[in-house]
Amino acid sequence: MKVIFLDNDGVICLSNNWGGRDKKWAKYRSANPESSKFLSDAPPSVRFDNFDVKAVKILNQILDETGAEIVVSSDWKKHATLDELGDYYIEQGIIKRPIATTKSFIGSDKPEGFQWNMSLRYEQERSLEINQFVKDNPQITHWVAVDDLDMTWTGTWGVKNFVLTPKTNEGIKQCGVKEKIIAVLNGCDNE
Repeated sequence: MKVIFLDNDGVICLSNNWGGRDKKWAKYRSANPESSKFLSDAPPSVRFDNFDVKAVKILNQILDETGAEIVVSSDWKKHATLDELGDYYIEQGIIKRPIATTKSFIGSDKPEGFQWNMSLRYEQERSLEINQFVKDNPQITHWVAVDDLDMTWTGTWGVKNFVLTPKTNEGIKQCGVKEKIIAVLNGCDNE
């Protein structure tokens, strides 16, 4: 099985989309005054910022060309169930629902000699979560992690098959990113 470990913010939900949920929340509360005062109780379509249409198109091309499945590694997994995320992905135009989310780093194995670095905490957490998911799912033959957090650290943590999207206003649309992802999923052995 081929898997894309997908972050949302900075990859398919770009910086020009950030903050859109605030407008959606205000509109939702106005139309539903009896609803909860907590954003976490609102439908996912209100809770999350929209995905970039062009980024979704590129992700769909990658899914078509590779047959890969999506595993959500984004922090969005903390704010919605897998079913809610799946519904949101479909609503936003993605052709496949995610099959899973990575588990919290708390249950992940730490490499020998591993030490937390608070300035790299988010990168470390996410890389541990992804590496644990790969370890726990031997049916994965090819995989790639796509994120705007740089997880290429070569010390005691980091991910082997990684594509960085450093420009949060371009994400997966950045020149060469799509080709790198496809090359990893179709071209190399991810032992």
